[in-house]
Amino acid sequence: MFESLKMGDKGKIIDISRVGKLVQRRLLDLGITEGSEVCVKCVMPFGGPVMIESCGQCVGIRRKEAVQIEVVRL
Repeated sequence: MFESLKMGDKGKIIDISRVGKLVQRRLLDLGITEGSEVCVKCVMPFGGPVMIESCGQCVGIRRKEAVQIEVVRL
């Protein structure tokens, strides 16, 4: 889960099936798929969004959806 990664950590997405279909579609449109490598750029305080970088672009994901994405640390 993204909870286990801190700022600057890199990980590989294993499973995105737990998030909603609309969020899955949006992530796929941005090129963030299972097997993609991501880097956590910023974690906002007070339950705010998580900023991740994948394929050279930064994307903000709501924390409640980010914790549903299974990630393994690299």
